Amino acid sequence: MADACILVGGTAAVRLITLNRPAALNSFTAEMHSLLLPALNAAADDAAVRAVVITGAGRGFCAGQDLNDPAMADNADVGGVIERFYRPLALRLRSMPVPVIAAVNGVAAGAGANFALCCDMVVAARGASFIQAFSKIGLVPDCGGTWLLPRLVGRARALGLAMTGDKLAAEEAQRIGLIWQCVDDAVLMDSAMALANRMAAMPSKAIAETRRVLDAALAMDFGDALALEAGAQRELGAAPDFAEGVAAFLAKRPAVFKDR
Repeated sequence: MADACILVGGTAAVRLITLNRPAALNSFTAEMHSLLLPALNAAADDAAVRAVVITGAGRGFCAGQDLNDPAMADNADVGGVIERFYRPLALRLRSMPVPVIAAVNGVAAGAGANFALCCDMVVAARGASFIQAFSKIGLVPDCGGTWLLPRLVGRARALGLAMTGDKLAAEEAQRIGLIWQCVDDAVLMDSAMALANRMAAMPSKAIAETRRVLDAALAMDFGDALALEAGAQRELGAAPDFAEGVAAFLAKRPAVFKDR
């Protein structure tokens, strides 16, 4: 339905999920969460889907939590809101069996910024911006922000962004390594969909494992990371996609990957 707060479309291989509360800059509500997580689960469960793109309708990507939502009524248990909505959402994004790309078309603030950063790659319009707005209302970064920010940009920049709540332009976000790519506004969706189609043609299982081992290795010493690599390679090396990739390389033809 066009008036639903989450729209689902795309192609068989690339699932497009659009946050659809443009008048409120797509800020999160309980209703939106009730549709967003199932939409991600449905994409994860659909064997035909090999990449997911998430974007926002209108002039913003997501302004974070809607403070007017009944879930945030006076004396709301903010920690309970995190446990109920944002923790499952962040964990789902980091465990998707296919790559997830955020196409950030405008402001991404608070939980909206960290929601985008939970995705595997962020492609942002040049006019987009990222704001860790939490300190301005007496809170700390959530939706995975405390884990993501220092790992993406280092402790000094993470503290600066989180403490000041200053707006970070998309070009600067790319320069400091917060996001993957900044493109002209007019080509944002074309760029994001082209990247998604490229990812859809690649070995999905290996890409999901790449995310898992890179994240896991951050908490390991070098020897344990080497052991983690060996375990992943043992499993992937026995899968059909590895055999297909080698055969295609030797035959000098495009590979057709099917594992997921």
